[in-house]
Amino acid sequence: MAMKATDLEKNRGLKITGQMRNAGIPSRFAQDAAALPDKKEQRRRDQALGLVPFAVKINQELVTTLQRQAVAQNVSLNELVETLLRKGLASA
Repeated sequence: MAMKATDLEKNRGLKITGQMRNAGIPSRFAQDAAALPDKKEQRRRDQALGLVPFAVKINQELVTTLQRQAVAQNVSLNELVETLLRKGLASA
């Protein structure tokens, strides 16, 4: 005997619910969560280093280029932007 569409969907939902219950706890909520500093602690660390958040709006194409260049040089995006700004200001 064929099942109704609603019964099929109900069974599919029960299957998904069972899979979710059996799945482990993601590491971001488990023991690894304590390894990352919270936002307040990160702000304190940045302030101790003399870092100040500075937001700008730039073209997406430029952002993509900067991200690629940072990966190619194996540095963080912050370090790359700082280096480029210092070079630009020195030549100005």
